[in-house]
Amino acid sequence: MNKFSLEGHHDTSRSALIGRLWRDYVFKYGWLLLAAGLLAVLEGSAVGLLSYLVKPMFDRIFVAGNSEDVFWIAMAILIVFSARALGGLGQRALTVTVSLRVITQLQKDMLSHLVRLDTAFFIQHSPGALIDRVRGDTEQLKAFASTALINLVRDGVALMALLTVAIMADWRWTLLAMVGIPLVVGPIAIIRRLILRTTRKSRQVSSVMSTRLDEIFHGINAIKQNNLEVHEDDRFRKETGNFFKYQRRSEIGKAAMPAMIDLVAGFGLVMVVIFGSEQIISGDKSLGEFMSFFTALALIFDPLRRLSNVSGAFLAASASLERIYAVLDLKPTLVSPQNPMPIPADIEQRDIVLDDVQFRYNAEKGVLNHLSLVAPAGKMTALVGSSGAGKTTVFNLLTRLIDPQGGSVRFGDDDIRSFDVHELRRLFAVVSQDSALFDESVRQNIQLGRLEAEPEAVERAAEEALVTEYTQLLDEGLDSLAGPRGSSLSGGQRQRVAIARALLRDAPILLLDEATSALDTRTEKLIQETLETLARRKTTLVIAHRLSTVMNADVIHVLDQGQVVETGTHEELLALKGHYYRLNASFEE
Repeated sequence: MNKFSLEGHHDTSRSALIGRLWRDYVFKYGWLLLAAGLLAVLEGSAVGLLSYLVKPMFDRIFVAGNSEDVFWIAMAILIVFSARALGGLGQRALTVTVSLRVITQLQKDMLSHLVRLDTAFFIQHSPGALIDRVRGDTEQLKAFASTALINLVRDGVALMALLTVAIMADWRWTLLAMVGIPLVVGPIAIIRRLILRTTRKSRQVSSVMSTRLDEIFHGINAIKQNNLEVHEDDRFRKETGNFFKYQRRSEIGKAAMPAMIDLVAGFGLVMVVIFGSEQIISGDKSLGEFMSFFTALALIFDPLRRLSNVSGAFLAASASLERIYAVLDLKPTLVSPQNPMPIPADIEQRDIVLDDVQFRYNAEKGVLNHLSLVAPAGKMTALVGSSGAGKTTVFNLLTRLIDPQGGSVRFGDDDIRSFDVHELRRLFAVVSQDSALFDESVRQNIQLGRLEAEPEAVERAAEEALVTEYTQLLDEGLDSLAGPRGSSLSGGQRQRVAIARALLRDAPILLLDEATSALDTRTEKLIQETLETLARRKTTLVIAHRLSTVMNADVIHVLDQGQVVETGTHEELLALKGHYYRLNASFEE
């Protein structure tokens, strides 16, 4: 099984998963649930008392004509209904409060856990599928917790109370009414398995639908430019068709369970009417006894139906609970050592060394094949080469988004895996061609480089990266919203924000991955001057396809098929008339 598989709990018993949920999230609200349970007992008992009051109402008032009892019986009925109303309101308020707190905490914990998993996990699982786990599965669980659990206690008590009233009226009538129940035990067991299987399928398809929507909305421009609207319609329609199929089967299964209870109820009532009417006619039973029994029996099947619905809802919720714990049980592999080394005080004077590094994703051929190179401390080192040569993979290794399968990545003589991973990442400021912006203000997006930075430092970084050149034209200035994924800004504007973020971070090591690729020529020249000034006092690694941006680098490593094939300065490499020379010639053309 894939180490990052999200389908990992089918063999775990549902009782074990419920036990974990209780221990991890619900137990601390035990007193609130106890209070809700007592109120549910009050509400459920009221139904039994109501059916019991039917007997004196018929025998003393309607049959005997005793008008003195009218007031007291009427008041008793009013008290029962009032108790039921207060009990129902109180227990619903408490139960919903607990369920919302539990689900909210679950969602927080899932996100907190997910963001700490390895980058490889997010390569294997789409954002849409993960959103469905965090939101869809927990919402499914909430629907069960806020309604089904209420029914479980209330209707369980109501069932016992009504059954007691029915037995008090006549135990033989009660047996006759329940005679059909054993006949539906087998079919209900089959339906339960159907509900669980189809609910699992529908949740899986729901994740695929979320993935499709995520891809459509993020790629809307490409869809329009390539006339793919019909194609995307068809793909989504296929998934909605699958969801409809599985969800329909699940819902029909849930509806079938109370339907069987109704059939049993109808059969039982017929038997009681036939048998009981003879006893009333003969005088063995009073009309009040029969009406009390008949009321209890008529009411008893209502909580039975709801309890059978609880069973179906529980199965649906357990399928979501499996998926939730499948996420929470995943373990990151890129973690800090148990006893991490402190970051050396002379880190700025240490060379970055990649020694015989091997790395592959899922492909048979390695991305890096025994790669060795040195980035001298305080110097600018450039990595050039064709696409797929492994340049960006080097950056991911340095920041420990991935770990090598062979060889080592070091600061001087110290392997980077010996440091705390969070302390390690504080050493880097990264600007990539894919500028990650969030739906916050431009100022807040810059401040992500150093959250504790003073406003003056943020504004200074914005000026140096030429962000203020366009924000000063906006009504809100730096406080203008960047939009979802920076959609309110152009590609060049987004890249300037990313550069400002790196400037603000002011880390000892600067990683530039096509940092100026989205900028116009004028802006690129100005930003390049700023970055070169910044790089003079830092260890800098640069990835660039435009060789004009790395001509001034102290060292240039030329990568091809995951290996360094040439090393030198711009002039030295041109003189070799090898890979670099050919790359330079192709760009000049």
